[in-house]
Amino acid sequence: MTYILLVRHGQNEWVEKKRLAGWIPDIHLNDEGKRQAQQLAERLCHLPLKAIYSSPVTRCMETAHYLAEALELNIQELEAVGEVRYGEWEGAEIETLSKEKSWYAVQHFPSRFRFPQGEALREVQARAVAALEELCNKHEKDEMVVVVSHADLIKLVLAHYLGVHIDLFQRIIISPASVSVLALMENGMVRVARMNDDGPLQAPKREEKSETKENEQSNGEGNG
Repeated sequence: MTYILLVRHGQNEWVEKKRLAGWIPDIHLNDEGKRQAQQLAERLCHLPLKAIYSSPVTRCMETAHYLAEALELNIQELEAVGEVRYGEWEGAEIETLSKEKSWYAVQHFPSRFRFPQGEALREVQARAVAALEELCNKHEKDEMVVVVSHADLIKLVLAHYLGVHIDLFQRIIISPASVSVLALMENGMVRVARMNDDGPLQAPKREEKSETKENEQSNGEGNG
């Protein structure tokens, strides 16, 4: 059995911009994201982790750095767990994209959607799952490794191992600096041991509803 800890990067500088950050370089963790990454390292540093893999995207590498420093491990870049390639949509504002006719397909029928000049979500799921299976074969029995990646990719992976159709993958929530745990066994059996663990449970924040807030909630975060 190989244990894979799927970690989403911390909050980044574009969180207030509501834009698709994608693979755009040099989008760093903001102060909150750095705090989240530090707390993540404190939560995981006692575990017998053997390796740290990360999406090459800046915000993931920065999140992985906190854990690597605490564990005195090197970070191994793994492009196959990198962000969705949004093509022409990369860098665009979510509010603008939500007015596109194809936005409905993204939200309700992602299995059939391809980002213009970019990837199909089914391809993202396939490359990510293949990468994790390769890691499983690479590491010895009962070893535990970390993979730092992005919200949509982690949701797609969890949907695959849970047996959830890709059209429903957005029902899964993956918070910044959260941990989800996969146990991949030699006989083919899978266990999803934990999902979206970001620390002690907190009551939802009460905010006054406004048209802008409702739009933001329906559009999602947009910063993978």
